[in-house]
Amino acid sequence: MVPNVNAAPAMSRRGVYWHAAACLAVLLGAGWLLRRHWPVVEHGALRLAVADQGWLLVAALAAVGTWASSALAQQGAVARRLPGGRLVAAQFAASAANHVLPAGVGAGAVNLRFLMRCGLPPGRGASALAVKAAAGAVVRLALVAALAPACPGLLRAPHLPTAVLLAGAAVVALAGVLLLRARVWPRCRGAVAAVVADIRALHSRPARAAALWGGSLAFTGLHALVLISVARAVELPLSPARVALLYLAASGAAALLPTPGGLGSLDAALALALTASGTPAAAAASAVLGYRLLTVWLPLLPGLLLLGVLIRRRAL
Repeated sequence: MVPNVNAAPAMSRRGVYWHAAACLAVLLGAGWLLRRHWPVVEHGALRLAVADQGWLLVAALAAVGTWASSALAQQGAVARRLPGGRLVAAQFAASAANHVLPAGVGAGAVNLRFLMRCGLPPGRGASALAVKAAAGAVVRLALVAALAPACPGLLRAPHLPTAVLLAGAAVVALAGVLLLRARVWPRCRGAVAAVVADIRALHSRPARAAALWGGSLAFTGLHALVLISVARAVELPLSPARVALLYLAASGAAALLPTPGGLGSLDAALALALTASGTPAAAAASAVLGYRLLTVWLPLLPGLLLLGVLIRRRAL
């Protein structure tokens, strides 16, 4: 039997089409919500314009720190020493690319190219990215577990009808069957083993382990600090711990939707989380607008320009 060499590219194209369709659906839904609640968004923007400038400066400095902490975590995920200046520049460029391409594809591609330019084989570079992502996920879960007892009742599981629960269980079961039939696990087992081996090797070097976990913690904490500072600037009636926990929950939920950089999905999740906690809609809109302005819109054009410079200089 002659193998069909065009099957894999065809499946890859179908995956891209489905991914693009999902992105488009989420963005259209976000646009519809924006149009429906435009008076609230407009009032929130006006409120942000007269917010406390000192707290906004703190938020801006925290946003700048996220790129340095991301660079620290990436260095911690690699055994060899990386060039510090180019590493920070690559993280800044990767954050911009992440808001253009879907679901982390841009940031992953930029970082992988950077690691390959630094001499790492593609497999080792991909493993380093997986180590960094795994550390980030563990840090987020640990922060949620630490903050949840301090904010009792803030995170409540939604009451879903039995039919919805059964449908969700059926979808999960079907996905498991399809994965088993596609024999995905045997192909992924080698990659998982490589990631586990890299984690063990890195933890034999205390400096690298400290950089990995410290950078991951700082990255998540600084993103939360951006939102906390903006919330203070617009006088949100929430404590810093509650804002941080709401950020962690909303960003975790938004990660399940494949939009570029969480555009639309994270905005809606943050606004919903803040308003559900008792924040007025206009104040919640101000906080979300300020957070996204500092972490996405203001750095976007400089980040893309830096990305072009790095490509021209063959640093990527």
